[in-house]
Amino acid sequence: MAVYTEVTDEALAAFLAGYAIGEMVAFRGIAEGVENSNYALKTTQGDFILTLYEKRVNTADLPWFLGLMEHLAARGLSCPLPVRARDGQNLNPLSGRVAAITTFLPGVWPRRVTVDHCEPLGAALAQLHLAGQDFAPRRANALGPDAWAPLLDKSLAHADDVQAGLSAELQENLARITAAWPRDLPVGHIHADLFPDNVFFLNGKISGLIDFYFAATDIYAYDIAICLNAWCFERDFSFNVTKSRALLRGYLAHRPLSGAERAALPVLAQGAAMRFLLTRLYDWLHTPAGALVTPKDPMDYYRRLRFHNTALDASSYGL
Repeated sequence: MAVYTEVTDEALAAFLAGYAIGEMVAFRGIAEGVENSNYALKTTQGDFILTLYEKRVNTADLPWFLGLMEHLAARGLSCPLPVRARDGQNLNPLSGRVAAITTFLPGVWPRRVTVDHCEPLGAALAQLHLAGQDFAPRRANALGPDAWAPLLDKSLAHADDVQAGLSAELQENLARITAAWPRDLPVGHIHADLFPDNVFFLNGKISGLIDFYFAATDIYAYDIAICLNAWCFERDFSFNVTKSRALLRGYLAHRPLSGAERAALPVLAQGAAMRFLLTRLYDWLHTPAGALVTPKDPMDYYRRLRFHNTALDASSYGL
């Protein structure tokens, strides 16, 4: 469920009066996503998405997120384009929240990832990285390596309730990963959350990338590592190197990787698995019973991490 804040007809009408997008035809909640309240909005001028940003989102970051989306869209990347109100603002108050309207992207996300999805995904990721190169503002990654130890500390007391010995194992892995973390790789704006449910396909081609609310300025190859974790494991948590090879082939067709980036791929993949393991572990242990969102099993990423720990070099990923 992804509607935390209800919007009345009266509140919506007053809000839409500030925009030049026509009259409302239909309005319904979207039961996907975990961070914000999302609504599908149809007006006499077309289809849009209305997002109300919930308390977990730092509203001070919103101008950066929306600015990046505007920049990427202007450079040809298919992503939601924020709609500006009559007064030029793309963020406005609604029902006690800050809200934005963005354009609607057609297509559906792949419920079951195949090899055919992976090469276009790699190409789109590279295009995102290239399109963002001349977007000057920067945003530190709030969930980068510096955040992992404090995040783990908040879950250590009960980690062994999830699996015996988990707290010690995570501490050992985290110390090793952070000690080996590369500090001199190419950096730019990354999506940082390009899971299958954030990529739409239509007629076999990518029709759009969505949900830029974890985007940050960080290592490009780390974004690749996040995608390897999200797209290239089977349901039994075995790693599909054919999918990985296709993803990397798509990426390399647009942006080559340096020798240092290739060499760092195993530790970057370990770090990506650790990041999602820790955020899921925190939510697993701290989400109250009866919450609108069901927390995801952190052990899914524990199993991914164990694979990455066996990877000797980039050849394990098909390079």
